[in-house]
Amino acid sequence: MDDYVRALADFVRDNQAWAVPIVLLLAFGESLAFISLLVPAWGALVAIGALIGVSGISFWPVWVAGGLGAALGDWVSYWFGYRYKEHVAEMWPLSRYPEILPRGEAFVKKWGVPSIFIGRFFGPLRASVPLAAGIFEMSYWPFQIANFISALIWSAVLLLVGDVMGKLAEWLWRVA
Repeated sequence: MDDYVRALADFVRDNQAWAVPIVLLLAFGESLAFISLLVPAWGALVAIGALIGVSGISFWPVWVAGGLGAALGDWVSYWFGYRYKEHVAEMWPLSRYPEILPRGEAFVKKWGVPSIFIGRFFGPLRASVPLAAGIFEMSYWPFQIANFISALIWSAVLLLVGDVMGKLAEWLWRVA
């Protein structure tokens, strides 16, 4: 996985025009119920964030792309859960991870709309909470409001953590 993250970060560093679409696709995949279980992309997003300060990539378009990609991933997951309800647990790869959906369900039932915001920041919940929200027919507009706000905050956090790490590494390189 480290090789994948390093190769992707190197590509973005060398081809900065691709930063926005790559971040959008990574965030979409990271938030999409089925894909995020197979290919966690948060490490690549942090690595791209590290390039922001040191390579001159503009933060704002990359941040918006990350937020939009994450929100669209959750939106699709919500729709999928809403549309296919009880059949979702039988589909691959969720059929291989039977504990994920019940955890998402319990979380959504306990926390309601705030579960969308909270779940965004916790690994397997990020994939299962929007799906569970769709299955259990959480109200559409409250879901979408929590979805888009949390996606923008999540994107900013990952990119800024990477940016701070990149600046710290650059400073340490100069001092050492």
